[in-house]
Amino acid sequence: MTGLTIQKNHKLGKSGDIKYMKISIVTVVFNAINTIEDTIQSVASQTYSNIEHIVVDGASTDGTLSILNRHHNKLAQLVSEPDSGIYDAMNKGIDMATGDIIGTLNADDFYCDDTVLCQVAETFSDPAVDACFADLVYVDRLDPAKIIRYWKSGDYKDGLIERGWMPAHPTFFVRRSIYEKFGTFDLDFPRQSDFELTMRFLAIHQIKSQYVPKIWIKMRMGGISNNSISGVIKGNLEAYRACRKHGINVGVFFIPRKIFSRMPQFFKKPDIKVT
Repeated sequence: MTGLTIQKNHKLGKSGDIKYMKISIVTVVFNAINTIEDTIQSVASQTYSNIEHIVVDGASTDGTLSILNRHHNKLAQLVSEPDSGIYDAMNKGIDMATGDIIGTLNADDFYCDDTVLCQVAETFSDPAVDACFADLVYVDRLDPAKIIRYWKSGDYKDGLIERGWMPAHPTFFVRRSIYEKFGTFDLDFPRQSDFELTMRFLAIHQIKSQYVPKIWIKMRMGGISNNSISGVIKGNLEAYRACRKHGINVGVFFIPRKIFSRMPQFFKKPDIKVT
């Protein structure tokens, strides 16, 4: 099956200069007709101007593509073709990205305000920073103003991975050079490839990261890894397997510890007002 591709050319930024630093945002989508427009508008409304928004659609059948085509002028690249899952689609987007910095924004997610990518660029103005991340809130699918869960990432420290920690991946921005050096998402982990990638970058390769104590993302409830009890169990088994693959010393209590470490997120309230 032949896929649809819409592509635009952009000049590369001067890496390290906040004025010229290009940020690539990769959005993967499949049958998200009710939410994809919010995601596109969220990126388009950012006050930071040097943005490359790449959308990888998995050959949606619900009308999503018509919305994407309607907003094609806001997109740097649009590809619509079958894929092997969300992380395969993300890898396609990363491979297409020409920005100095790469972030992902899922089709159910949107930025908390229009200054998020300015904050990202400011963080990367320090050439020593390889990656940065922040906090996110899970919101009700029908009422995005209603916060269900607050994911406060906190600083990365050695030993946290063994306790089930990971940064909120939708807030995770990485220099393109890091992907080129250490690889993209490992498709052997269809539910927890984000956990494996952040672990590989932070714990195995020890890249320099910066935690920004701000809420950057609103995520609608119902993602692939938390949409059912069986999904949670399968995802955590994958996380355990990912740790073992990389020689991270985890034992039988890793999975329950990882699951229970998320429980406070349902009761903790954000430290700052979320608009």
